[in-house]
Amino acid sequence: MKRSVYGMFLLVAMLSQLLSSCHAQTTAAVETPTYQDLRTGAEMLFLMEEAVFPGPHIAVVGNQTSIVGNTHLVDTLLSVGSNVVKIFCPEHGFRGTAAAGAKVDNSTDPKTGLPIISLYGKNKKPTPEQMKGVDCVLFDLQDVGCRFYTYISTLHYVMEACAEAGIPLVVLDRPNPNGHYIDGPVLDTATCRSFVGMHPVPIVYSMTIGEYAQMINGEGWLAGGEQCDLTVVPMRGYKRDSVGYELPVPPSPNLRTAHAVALYPSLCLFEGTNCGVGRGTDYPFEWVTYEKDTLDLRQEDAPAAFSLKYLMDMYRRVPQGKFFLKSNFFEKLAGNGDLRKQIEQGMSEEEIRATWQPALDEFKKIRKKYLIYED
Repeated sequence: MKRSVYGMFLLVAMLSQLLSSCHAQTTAAVETPTYQDLRTGAEMLFLMEEAVFPGPHIAVVGNQTSIVGNTHLVDTLLSVGSNVVKIFCPEHGFRGTAAAGAKVDNSTDPKTGLPIISLYGKNKKPTPEQMKGVDCVLFDLQDVGCRFYTYISTLHYVMEACAEAGIPLVVLDRPNPNGHYIDGPVLDTATCRSFVGMHPVPIVYSMTIGEYAQMINGEGWLAGGEQCDLTVVPMRGYKRDSVGYELPVPPSPNLRTAHAVALYPSLCLFEGTNCGVGRGTDYPFEWVTYEKDTLDLRQEDAPAAFSLKYLMDMYRRVPQGKFFLKSNFFEKLAGNGDLRKQIEQGMSEEEIRATWQPALDEFKKIRKKYLIYED
């Protein structure tokens, strides 16, 4: 490790030890789930007086969710004299304004003048050239805890690039708004691996992005079994079983409310069908439409877990043969080729769920090794 970075990582290690020792006391003191006292990894990095970043050339992987209080992480780093040299941004862009799937070009941040490198489209992984002049990478993105939400795929490729370049990565942890349960089919990586699903995990995996990074490393999922020099800065006061946490900043343009975030695991599967999920309206991921037929969920309480009922309901209402897209995108989202066939064959949700259980049981054993926070 380069000497210029060592001081910062020593601080992070000390901070992590401090948080580990006080975590049990913090969570035990909170009898009911609450986020009032939550401090994200980004906030914890700056809470200690010693949190100074002398010298290293820092790249930040971030977007509009990368905030410290009400200030962007990049602005906060610059305000304490850190030498931020470039920004990497995921799908939706650095300010989070690009639509899903829209091309995001390289650009310059008008506020700071820093170069912004897009990690979406053809350039999903930082190139060796783009990693030049970087001593360490800070990763700070708000995930929503769903396999097909592409920020964890961006995490994978950033870890891979850091491992290959010998550059340390610091993940600033954030809460998982769908972290209170595990559900859905586990991805078959042999047939359905893509940018909307890279790892053998269920649709909803109940891990923070920091825990997920540890799993990517620990399970040898990076190309060639490479290991990333990884440090996770944990949160303070995070409780995994908190339900209905409303994120302070929308994680993407079409997840604007806590209601939409809770529905997202169930409704995103419609992206592989001929139904719409409200994109282009004021209520994306809060209703489903097929021509003039509408399944309006805006007044319905969000489900506490992943549900197939919306998908199976609309399948019965759409004319036969018109529901699924002709491409295999539904299979990529579902993570296997079975779910579509099971729905077409008229299996009940209970019968379908029973087929997921062996793989879910195996995933839970793997997941347990990488948890930072208590279940």
